[in-house]
Amino acid sequence: MTSTLTPVQKRSSLTKGQLPTWAPYVVLGAALVLGAAILALIGFNAFGWGIVSAILFAAGLVGWSAVVEGSRRAKDKLVSCLVVGAFLIALLPLISVIWTVLVNGLPGLMNPGFLTTSMNGVTGAFDNKSVDEGAPVVGGIFHAMIGTLLITAVATVISVPVGLLSAIYLVEYGNDRPLARAITFFVDVMTGIPSIVAGLFAAAFFFAVVGPGTKTGAVAAVGLSVLMIPVVVRSSEEMLKIVPNELREAAYALGVRKWRTILKVVIPTAISGIASGVTLAIARVIGETAPILVTAGFATSINANVFSGWMASLPTFIYTQILNPTSPSNPDPSSQRAWGAALVLIILVMLLNLGARLIARMFAPKTGR
Repeated sequence: MTSTLTPVQKRSSLTKGQLPTWAPYVVLGAALVLGAAILALIGFNAFGWGIVSAILFAAGLVGWSAVVEGSRRAKDKLVSCLVVGAFLIALLPLISVIWTVLVNGLPGLMNPGFLTTSMNGVTGAFDNKSVDEGAPVVGGIFHAMIGTLLITAVATVISVPVGLLSAIYLVEYGNDRPLARAITFFVDVMTGIPSIVAGLFAAAFFFAVVGPGTKTGAVAAVGLSVLMIPVVVRSSEEMLKIVPNELREAAYALGVRKWRTILKVVIPTAISGIASGVTLAIARVIGETAPILVTAGFATSINANVFSGWMASLPTFIYTQILNPTSPSNPDPSSQRAWGAALVLIILVMLLNLGARLIARMFAPKTGR
């Protein structure tokens, strides 16, 4: 027996009891207009408009759904609105930080020589001249960039082998032995160590070994490595654990030694996650200020030797430019340099994340034939 329903009737029967696809857009438009009207009465501001519009949108969509679709789908839409709202709320600080740094940092980044010169020889007279006479702001962050890259590179060289080998021992050889449990416990403790404590440890260690007053980039790298190692251990351990045991057993069945199985099978399989963990560890320490102030001091000239002399970094540059402006009577140029350095620091972290993704893609196991 064939159906006598027309195509329009079939569509109506299938979509009966459902909101039309354009319903969320209509509710959103009405919520924006009504939210603007309410805020106009009590004092309009963009943040309040967004909050009121979001509440009106959720209430309107859920209420409409309850009338047309029933309570079950209305509850589903309510939870969906709460999840999306929580995501947007979590995203607001990130957007706010990026926007603030861009707006305040771009003028400093556009200064001539900002990325290619240091603060060597720059005095308050130059800043007074730039404010009073409109001269360009002089002085840059080249010395701080060099210091940040060198200190972070040395800390990475120290931390990655120690952290990766520790993770390999915990996963492949530990077998819940007392030493493995002790390593896990101390890694957990190190994860919560304040950064200033790591800096004080490195400073005290080198004061005892080399002599009082020792402040170099290498001392700062040791302090940062104390913060990096637990992150590398934890992330590498989790990545090694998710490597299927079948891969190890297949290699053992072919007579491959355990160390070679780890080197040729386990680590290449987990290299994507390991690279991400290393990047997280670098991002964890590249913006640290307190340990570097304690261990490397601050310099206004270029120092490319991590084993001798005080060394500047981007975090300490930002800190000193804000706390001790080059010209106390005209702090705007120093603030401009600080915001520009903050923007460069964020760009460096972004480039590190992109580099980690490229490395992970290059070394990840090929799945095609």
